[in-house]
Amino acid sequence: MNKQNFRRFLGFVVKEFYHILRDKRTLVVLFGMPVAQLLLFGYVITTEIKDAKIAILDFSKDKITRELSQKILSSGYFKLDNYLYATDQIDATFRKGKVKEVIVFERNFAEKLNTVGTAHVQILTDASEANTASLLSNYTSAIILDYVKNLNSNVNIPMRIVPEVRMMFNEQLKGVYMFVPGIMAMVLILISALLTSISIVREKELGTMEILLVSPLRPIQIIIGKVMPYVLLSIINILIIITVAAFVFGMPVKGSILLLLAVSILYIILSLSLGILISTFTNSQQVAMLMSTSTLMLPTILLSGFIFPIANMPLALQGLCQILPPRWYIVIIKNIMLKGTGFNYVWFETLVLVCMTSLFIFISYKKFKIRLE
Repeated sequence: MNKQNFRRFLGFVVKEFYHILRDKRTLVVLFGMPVAQLLLFGYVITTEIKDAKIAILDFSKDKITRELSQKILSSGYFKLDNYLYATDQIDATFRKGKVKEVIVFERNFAEKLNTVGTAHVQILTDASEANTASLLSNYTSAIILDYVKNLNSNVNIPMRIVPEVRMMFNEQLKGVYMFVPGIMAMVLILISALLTSISIVREKELGTMEILLVSPLRPIQIIIGKVMPYVLLSIINILIIITVAAFVFGMPVKGSILLLLAVSILYIILSLSLGILISTFTNSQQVAMLMSTSTLMLPTILLSGFIFPIANMPLALQGLCQILPPRWYIVIIKNIMLKGTGFNYVWFETLVLVCMTSLFIFISYKKFKIRLE
């Protein structure tokens, strides 16, 4: 390569650098994405427990149980939600979804410890989130053993506090109980939003959208006509997932199957409206596909509570989780399938999905109508 060609080549490279540096979107992808991914994964992917909400049922209410309760709460891992007064409150407390563990002290706890040398404490955990349940029971048992060790340092006869662990709603800690609701949420929102956005954008790329523009169909009719096939196909998807989960993996559906289908159809409509909204921002199928996968897949996996507990995340990420539809849908699915709860326990989450769906449909309709004009 002679000097003249080298100068031309060098000038071309410099021009490309200037072109990249002038393009803000490229710079964001180049430098912003790695930092964002690192911070996101660094804060989300953790096995630590922090401020997990628990309830305490103390039948004894003596000095030992109060000290042990205070030691558990002061560890920084747990946060007291409320005190219970009867065993029949336990099931209702778990079904509300906030409390992840209930600690039950037997009657005459301190008296048995001093006379017999052994007392029992029951640790009940919500195992619909299997990994979290294991961590909670292990942390609680370790704190109890540490308390007993300190207690025995001041007595001649060793004492034992025996933790009895019971996993509620998933006694065998099957991982499939955690993954099925998450897979349902991810598959439905990805397929529905992705296929809908690509279907509408394809009309723009091929120029057939102009034919629809001059047709007597109104914008809302065009939208409904576009999404109706995907609604039916997504419902078939739900039935396939539930059937495979039930007959292959033994995943139960303890609640109403009709309620499960109704909420899933609502979630499908929400996902389809999100796909329509994405289609209004682009005229390229590739861009629509990239927007659908990048803005839906990773957040669904990391920030929906699918795998990693939301309570362990920083407050900023917890706030971000609240605007993600899968976060609410997964809570509903777990409650219906694993806990057998009815609408009275999931009405709030359902209302959130209804509000999100209404908002997406309204914005999509307005933007779609503007484009038609």
